[in-house]
Amino acid sequence: MQKDMNEDFDTKASTEEWWSRKRLKYNIGLVIAGIAAFVCYCIAFSLVSHKLGPEAEITIFTTLFQGIAYLIMIGIANLFYNLGSFVEKRLELRNVGQYRRTAFSLGFWGSVALPFSVPVWMLLNYY
Repeated sequence: MQKDMNEDFDTKASTEEWWSRKRLKYNIGLVIAGIAAFVCYCIAFSLVSHKLGPEAEITIFTTLFQGIAYLIMIGIANLFYNLGSFVEKRLELRNVGQYRRTAFSLGFWGSVALPFSVPVWMLLNYY
């Protein structure tokens, strides 16, 4: 029964309603990913810090700077989030529900994975 209600919402909700209801989940995912990626960054940093030199360190200032930069990136990600509804309005879609689920999933998981590219790059670059 729940799946039927979700499918019904996926196809019958207006474009604005559907995408705005999903935005909170998107932003919560970005916040959680940012925190987890920062933890991974700290671990990666500790593994490669001996190769970066004695002046390389994580301080309150650098942590605060990265936090503010990440909040700005969340804002930019939300601008890109609007592409989902923009494209939906411009295309004549035969299966709106499938488009919405696919576009949201690709955007969500791509956006959640992106912050992890920094610690991965760090490890690949120095090992």
